[in-house]
Amino acid sequence: MSNLMDTVLDIAELPTDAIVPEALTAARLSLFDWLICGLAGVEEPLAAKLRQMVSGEGGVPVASLIGGPKVPARAAALVNGATSHALDYDDTHFAHVGHLSVGLYPAALAAGEEVGASAEDAVVAFLLGSEAAIRIGMVLGSAHYNRGFHQTATAGAFGATVAAGRLYGLTRAEMRAALGLCATRASGLKSQFGTMGKPYNAGIAASNGIECAKLAKLGMTSCDDGLMGDQGFIPTHSDAPGSEIAPAGAFLFGDISYKFHACCHGTHAMIEALNEVLPDLEGRMEEIASLTLRTNPRWLKVCNIPAPQTGLEVKFSYRWLAGMVLEGRNTGAFETYSDDLSSDPALSAFAQKVDVIGDETLTDMQAEGEIEFADGCKLAFSHDLARRPTPDALAMKLRVKAEAVLGDGAHRIAPILERLPDLSAADLGDIVRGGDDV
Repeated sequence: MSNLMDTVLDIAELPTDAIVPEALTAARLSLFDWLICGLAGVEEPLAAKLRQMVSGEGGVPVASLIGGPKVPARAAALVNGATSHALDYDDTHFAHVGHLSVGLYPAALAAGEEVGASAEDAVVAFLLGSEAAIRIGMVLGSAHYNRGFHQTATAGAFGATVAAGRLYGLTRAEMRAALGLCATRASGLKSQFGTMGKPYNAGIAASNGIECAKLAKLGMTSCDDGLMGDQGFIPTHSDAPGSEIAPAGAFLFGDISYKFHACCHGTHAMIEALNEVLPDLEGRMEEIASLTLRTNPRWLKVCNIPAPQTGLEVKFSYRWLAGMVLEGRNTGAFETYSDDLSSDPALSAFAQKVDVIGDETLTDMQAEGEIEFADGCKLAFSHDLARRPTPDALAMKLRVKAEAVLGDGAHRIAPILERLPDLSAADLGDIVRGGDDV
């Protein structure tokens, strides 16, 4: 029996009082961030298409759609996962190599509504599912991601299974079966990036979690170790699996990183670094001769488009975004990224001054570099996204994000962090359907 399977099963059985408070605080903040992203994505074409599909299928209405009615739990998880990832403004866990909230909270909320759980029960299930997904993502490693798999949907599906299974009350044997079933269901490819298929991957993860947990609860069997067993998921999906597995009681979710800029997360360390030196650049923009950025090499194939042709491509362009930050443009607002931005003459000219270099000594969460002026003077900049603000500071930044993204609609979810202990999963369902304020 693999240590990984045993560890995942141990995580799924952790009593709530064994969870460190800091991890629960982080999970609550992620619920707030997920609601922001989900409510903001409700008008996206992808979301409308999925709502139309599941609304026409019928079934027992037990779980809430974002911006829609109640539908079966599996359908709600699918739609809400895709909807909340549609704008790509959700959190990232860099060790997991993927987005956790969009694949796991939809499963936790759908299962929680179906069984009449409290909101805190859903948060706990999400957190434990995330801890499982992080460990599976770390074992799959960068080799899995670089091979073309989208960890949000692959490792994330196992996490969603743990979250749903926790709320459905699966025994250890049933959870093992559910994870085995998930091993033959988990899927998601990076080739979908730039299409509706990418957010659909998040919905697939959430839906798979509900399906596998429910089938195991009904007694459906599977292979004994779908993770590390012979021809299991990890041996067949990673050329270089990792061997280090953190114990069940070590909480890794606290390293979650939130997006405060509406662009690729790989650019955020640079944006934060440049924002920090903006006061030193006042009145000197015209004197900049060059800007050199050093970043982890993995990002060179993700967010280093040298001459973007659309507003979407600008979100993946270090050169364009550097100029935007130094000009004081709002990188946190969706409307900033219009297609006209890609042909902006000032940004195009500044992009010629930017040199992007891969540096193996930097982590995925770090960026550093220097700005050189015409007189030869230099200004260094650097930032590490691993330097997390305090929970109170993060909550404040998330409230600002809610106001920027949802406008007047932000007041509907503003009190959630304070009132969460008094809420049920059904109350959260009312919010995502567009019901009464908290």
